[in-house]
Parts: sequence; C-alpha cells; structure tokens
Amino acid sequence: MRLLFVTGGTGGHIYPALALADYIKKQESDVEILFVGNHNRMEAQEVPKHGYEFVGLHASGLAGSFTKKAKAIILMLKAYRQSSSLLKKYKPDVVIGFGGYVSAPVMYAAYKKKIPTLIHEQNSVVGVANKMVAKYVDKIVICYQKCFDVFDRQKTLLLGNPRASMAMQSSFNEAYFQSLGLSLKKPLILIVMGSLGSSSINTLMKDVLPTLKKEYQILYVTGKQNYKEMSTHNYGDHIKVVDYIDQLSIIQHVDLMICRAGATTLAEITALGKPSIVIPSPYVAHNHQFYNASVLVDHKATFMIEEKDLNAHNLKDKIEQIMQNDQLRKQMGEGAKKLGFPNACQDIYTLIKQMKKR
Repeated sequence: MRLLFVTGGTGGHIYPALALADYIKKQESDVEILFVGNHNRMEAQEVPKHGYEFVGLHASGLAGSFTKKAKAIILMLKAYRQSSSLLKKYKPDVVIGFGGYVSAPVMYAAYKKKIPTLIHEQNSVVGVANKMVAKYVDKIVICYQKCFDVFDRQKTLLLGNPRASMAMQSSFNEAYFQSLGLSLKKPLILIVMGSLGSSSINTLMKDVLPTLKKEYQILYVTGKQNYKEMSTHNYGDHIKVVDYIDQLSIIQHVDLMICRAGATTLAEITALGKPSIVIPSPYVAHNHQFYNASVLVDHKATFMIEEKDLNAHNLKDKIEQIMQNDQLRKQMGEGAKKLGFPNACQDIYTLIKQMKKR
C-alpha cells in the first residue's frame, strides 16, 4: 500500500499524522508513506526526524490584508500544480489530510485525480482548510460529536485522534521517572503548557507553587524559553522544575494534569482517563481550545479555568479540591475515559484499507 499524508503548521496537526503513520508501518512492513507539508514550518524538521520522506510546499493562510490574501491565493494555485504533479508521479492509494492550509491544495488535487481521500479533524471547531475541502473528500474522521453539525454525516465517522492509541500503547519508564527526582510513593501533579510553555502561566506559578502542600509532588514543565527564569526559584523539595519531559513515559503515574486544551493533550488524557484542570489558550484560531475543553466539562471530566479568570487563589483551590477527594478524581477519570478513543489508530487504518480496495 502506498499512502500520502499531508499535514502542517502546528503540532496538533503533525503529531496525530505521525502517530497514525507509525501505527500503519507496524502493521505493514512494506507500506510506502510520503509526507507533504509546508517547506518552512515545524513539519519540515519533525517529519524527517521520524524517518519519513518529506516534500515541502509553499502555502499561506487566507488572512490579513488584500495584498496578503492575493499572495496566498497565488501560492495556493502554485501548490495545487505542484501537488498534481507529485500525485501523478507517486500514485498513492489513499491521500490523508490532517489539516493546515497546506493540505487544501493537495486534497483538491487528489480529488481531481480521483484518488481516494480522507481528512482528519482533531478539534471541536472545524479548521478552515478542512472546511474548504470537505465536500470534495471521500471520508472524514472527527474527534468530537459537535463536528457532525459541519460535515456531511453520510461520510463522517467519529473515530478519534491517533495520539489516543499512542498514549494507550505507551509504557511507564520507572528509571526515567526517578531520574526526574520523583517518588512512586507520593501522588503526582503534572503541570505542562505545551512545548514552548506560557510566560503568563509561569508568572502565576511563582505565586502558586510555594503554597501547594508537601503531601504530593509537583512536576512543573516550563518550556525551554522559560526554564532559566523559573529554575532559579526554590519552591521546596516536593516541586521539580524542568524544561521538557517525555510525557508518555510517565503519564501512567500522574494523578492530576494541569494543561492546555490542545487536541493532542486531550486525546491522551481521555484515552488514559486522567483527571485534569485545563487552561485553554486564548491565542489559537477560533478559540478552539475553549470548545475542546467544554466537551470535557460537560462530561464532568475536567475543571476549566479560562486564562482571563485565572489567578493563584482559584487555581490552588481547584488543585486542593481534586487532590483531597479520591472519589472526585475517580469520577473525573471515568468521565474522561468515556470520551477517549483508545482504538483510533486501528479504526482509521481499517477505514483506509477499505478505501484502498474501492
């Protein structure tokens, strides 16, 4: 089987695509996979790092001034022509799009060449690129029931995010856990705001961390940009400050996560049934993290604090409320698990095989 994945722009698009590709490679050793993305975004580094062939295109979002939009349209037309040529040469059995503006010209080119097409929408708010191509593609995979309101129900399936399967298949690394200065005998709170961290949350944590009880341990992941400043403070032996962690290597022993509401993070914590406090980033397109988190709130799987309402007092209050109540943590975990899709990779792979047979 020969597959073409197109994804780009942010980790929320890229990492689910890589998770699915890795899964398929394990099932079919002779599968051929080609990735297409932006030539100058993170996928240009991340995809080759994972061992996949990568082709970069020039694409841009349709935002900004009239001049910027005009330039974006010209780039899209050029990307469409390049995509058409690439598809003719590569001859994929199925083309799979994971969002980002770069996916639109590739998916449309595949449609025009009558190649089976599938798009994956990670968020509860449908991205612009996926909206643009939805009527042309053969199948659509979503992670939130809400997306049925936007997409054609006849070709849309609720199968979840491949990162959920990756989380379920991950194994606990005790040596790595202990190398972080953590103990298996104490409850663990993991605080992480994405790979880059958040300057505003770091400022808040200077007030919150010293007030947290020593009966549990806190692992605070600052992000590389903020580590130097945060690591100079002495918060106590029960608080560990690091710039980065291999999250899936320790997540099985996390009792509470405090995190953003990105698609990948929520896929992992729902698959594993982890209680959480989510602080949606207000700096993302269409405020989609708020809507992602709202689904978990509706199922009593998380507490959400919007950044505009966030302060040291209400964050500490929510932490204590959860950590001092075993029954609440259990209920939150059960609520999260009901929203999880641990078999996402297997289910999407089955769909791809069915599409290839047509």
